[in-house]
Amino acid sequence: KSRLRVFCFLSFFLDGQAQGLLKQSRESVTIGTGKTARIECVAEGIPNFQSEYIHWYRHAPSRPPHRILYIGSGQVTYDDNSYKNKYTSWKQGTNACTFSVNNVNTNDEGTYYCAYWHY
Repeated sequence: KSRLRVFCFLSFFLDGQAQGLLKQSRESVTIGTGKTARIECVAEGIPNFQSEYIHWYRHAPSRPPHRILYIGSGQVTYDDNSYKNKYTSWKQGTNACTFSVNNVNTNDEGTYYCAYWHY
């Protein structure tokens, strides 16, 4: 089984004060090879959540963190087209964003982050 560690990263400031909070439902996911792993990120205090951008990052062992994708109003944008068959994301309701890793294998082990910031 492969282990995916999932953490939440928040970088959202307005006038020097944090205005929102992202929470991930589980700290780690252990899943069998070939299965699909799903990670949910729940937002609190983010107005117009459906139109805001949520970013998903991966930090693999011995490599720098890198962004996989971001999602705004329902449309997913990938940083690399090769990610399209492996990863996806969608929003649910007024405050939840789900990220999935398809066909999990040992190469997918690492730490995954959801992030949001406001300009």
